[in-house]
Amino acid sequence: MKTTKARDLRGRTPDELTDQVETLGKEIFNLRFQRASGQLENTARVRQARRDIARIKTILGERQRAAAKA
Repeated sequence: MKTTKARDLRGRTPDELTDQVETLGKEIFNLRFQRASGQLENTARVRQARRDIARIKTILGERQRAAAKA
């Protein structure tokens, strides 16, 4: 899976972003089990997923602050 760009995420609704955070969280959970059992081939995917979650949460936080300011 490819890393999501912030510009692509900004066009999505907050519900879509929240759903994607949940999906990525489940993916990280599964990747951790694969790593523990020695089945994980793409070790960089864990880092990519964590960064994608951080990117999404940053965008959601920006939107919340902008709404509070308005």
